[in-house]
Amino acid sequence: MAMSEPKGASLARLVEVMDRLLAPDGCPWDREQTLASLRPFLVEEAYEVLDALARGDIADHREELGDLLMQVVFQAALRAREGAFDIDGVVAAIVDKLVRRHPHVFGDARGVDTADKVLAQWDEIKKAEKPVQERILDGVPLGPALARAQKIGSRCGKVGFDWPGWEGSFQKVEEEIVEIRNAIRTNDAHHIHAELGDLLLASVNLARKLGVDAEQALVDATARFQHRFEFVEDRLRERGRSPQQSTLDEMDALWSEAKRDGR
Repeated sequence: MAMSEPKGASLARLVEVMDRLLAPDGCPWDREQTLASLRPFLVEEAYEVLDALARGDIADHREELGDLLMQVVFQAALRAREGAFDIDGVVAAIVDKLVRRHPHVFGDARGVDTADKVLAQWDEIKKAEKPVQERILDGVPLGPALARAQKIGSRCGKVGFDWPGWEGSFQKVEEEIVEIRNAIRTNDAHHIHAELGDLLLASVNLARKLGVDAEQALVDATARFQHRFEFVEDRLRERGRSPQQSTLDEMDALWSEAKRDGR
């Protein structure tokens, strides 16, 4: 009887498929991608995994994990083309880290028999591996852009680098609006990108000064937008039309109706 393949052996097939897509006669879209262009897809796939978990959809969870894994393999393949590292290097790095930070499992550490003790040991090992934090913003955790920006602004505020009230932050938003308008007139994509980022950052700082969670505020605003658009879509369907068959004026009137109704 043939021995079954070890768990994880199928990853090699995914690597092969990715290499085929990136081959000279592979997929034109895949071959055009860069590490920069893949960034939003990585974030999107991570959120889709979280959504599948929240909905308790097991089949969708499996599919979305596959999509997320493909992004890891994709980025590793692009790095391999640079001669930096490949997927085996990625796997080796995390395996080494897990073994190194679990000496109570893979080594001779004793007495680490609770979750709290494991976390404490993990932090001690991590601190020994990482350089000492010396800058104010060292250690601000990564995460959604708005949430991280708000944390950075808060930490700077604690050392006095901040406006005393919301008025200064509001004025900064107004200044950034002028700057993004000027950037648009230059038709310089890089300049527009930078100025729009500054406007978003200024808005986050205003939210912080007003005691608003910027991340949740945008989540709620997006949900309201979706709800109102679906109202517009439903009213148009009652009239026998789709948004594509309507006019902006008609849709805007329905949008205003949705707002008046408190939707």
